[in-house]
Amino acid sequence: MITVNLYYTGKDGNARRFAEEMENSGTAGKIRAEEGNVRYEYFFPMNDPETILLIDAWENQEAIDKHHASPMMKTIMELREKYDLHMKVERFVSDDLPTSDEKFIRN
Repeated sequence: MITVNLYYTGKDGNARRFAEEMENSGTAGKIRAEEGNVRYEYFFPMNDPETILLIDAWENQEAIDKHHASPMMKTIMELREKYDLHMKVERFVSDDLPTSDEKFIRN
């Protein structure tokens, strides 16, 4: 699995408005329904009210490439421009949880 953390930062609440429009317009739901999507969720950092975090996870690179070629990307790019958002991106490839970490996880 590949997880991409996207930090969208704007001014005057624009990042939150972007996430709300993504959800209310159904675009986020369409992305969640795409083949290979594992997770697509927005979070709000407590220490930065002008930033939202999108955790976007996919089964593999092929699924990400198909998403990038989908009509939703045009919508996303237009909304980023509308709300004048800037981005920071982190990318992670999942591996199995080491058994040495299990004692620190409460289920």
